[in-house]
Amino acid sequence: MKRIAVFMLFLTLIAQPVELSAQNNNIQKYINRMKTDSLFRDAVVGIMVMDSKGKMVASWNPDMPLLTASTMKTVTTGLGMKLLGPDFRFVTKIGHTGYVENGVLYGDLFIVGGGDPTLGSKDTVAVPVEKVFEEWTQAISVAGIKRINGSIVADDRFFADETIPSSWAWSNLGPSYGSSASGLSFCENAQFFRFVPGKNIGDKVFLESVYPQVPGMEYKNELVSSDPFTGDRSSYYVSDLAKVGKFKGTMPSGKDSVIVEASNKFANFSCAWEFRKYLAYRGIISDPEIKDAKTYNAPSINELRIICETQSPPLSLIVNVTNRISNNFYAESIFKMIGKKVTGIGSYDSSRVAVLRTLKDMGISPRGYTQVDGSGLSRQNYVSARFFCNYFSKLRESDNFGEFFRSLPQPGGPGTLKSVLGKIETGEKSKIHAKSGSLANVKCYAGYVERGGGEIFTFAILTNNYSAKTAQIQVGVEAFMRELLK
Repeated sequence: MKRIAVFMLFLTLIAQPVELSAQNNNIQKYINRMKTDSLFRDAVVGIMVMDSKGKMVASWNPDMPLLTASTMKTVTTGLGMKLLGPDFRFVTKIGHTGYVENGVLYGDLFIVGGGDPTLGSKDTVAVPVEKVFEEWTQAISVAGIKRINGSIVADDRFFADETIPSSWAWSNLGPSYGSSASGLSFCENAQFFRFVPGKNIGDKVFLESVYPQVPGMEYKNELVSSDPFTGDRSSYYVSDLAKVGKFKGTMPSGKDSVIVEASNKFANFSCAWEFRKYLAYRGIISDPEIKDAKTYNAPSINELRIICETQSPPLSLIVNVTNRISNNFYAESIFKMIGKKVTGIGSYDSSRVAVLRTLKDMGISPRGYTQVDGSGLSRQNYVSARFFCNYFSKLRESDNFGEFFRSLPQPGGPGTLKSVLGKIETGEKSKIHAKSGSLANVKCYAGYVERGGGEIFTFAILTNNYSAKTAQIQVGVEAFMRELLK
């Protein structure tokens, strides 16, 4: 019995330093203070920090699934790089039905989408739309086509017909950040509206121009001019049920113009319409009707004569933009492409199946993880801090990890973390590589932090349902991140 007692005492002694280390390190000490801080005491908080060996360094509710906001993009982009590869490119094709005789195409010209989120985008990563249209036009000329005795067909059958994710709130559908992926995208599935407010309060606001256009689209404009110091308080409401969009609210009077970027639920029509205008300018005329490949008995792509293919920039560049500026649309397109790659179907359901299958292959438990979209805009996404840390840790074993790691913003650098940790020396704060996430009463960060000796910690801090101002929560969250650097 004496030997057993001595042995048990020995086990207690060797275990005690580990426990004390975990409870008394600077990160855990700060977390313990957060628990008594009124800012966080009335919120729901999940935190976990893990070292490079997979050991938990500090935590608070690490297994509680919480709203992620845009930190969800790290799952989408990381698995996208793993499954598709950094050199993957989306492909758009030009083809036609019928035959060509004496310079006339007796048939329809198809723009066959391949899910390219950069087609027509104004982002510097994208190929300028004029260059893409010129390449398509040259291919048409090489095919001997000088006139089209038929229509331009917008073919977006590459992805499932899900212009609006069922889990997104109605209020998120009108703004440009509420643009979801489609088989044939254009201009990031957004439109730019130029308005001219009146000179006086109460005057109507005039809609001057729209780009890109949607043929047959009706815009109901109920905007009125307000006090010149109130700012833009307009709202846009649109769905894919009908070609009708509605503007409500106010714009400041006396402005020369106000540009509003809003979501386009009929981007495939916009692509075909704008290309038809470009062809007409080059002297190649077609029927004015734009056809939708989904709504009539259109032939399959295998029945078309393909005359041209254009490619997007490599996925590594698209992922870099997605994570640095938190581009929802790019994330949704990557998410659907994951489903297309793994299951052959580009839908939200197939993408969820593909991601769960991939996580299982990586040895990552799905406990504490629910993902319903690619960007994190949905309030049905729930992930625990432990899942994030396990995921980030496993992702380091991927061949393409380096490019994913470099795509994550750093405090003080370009992107969404530019103003984070403003008073910390640049060389220090740049050791954090993370994605931020924000929704109403949601503030999150998740990613990596470089520590001494070349060690890399993974971390996630998820704050939900707080009653304080977001700016106040931000101060506390940044203080936690400062502790990660010590």
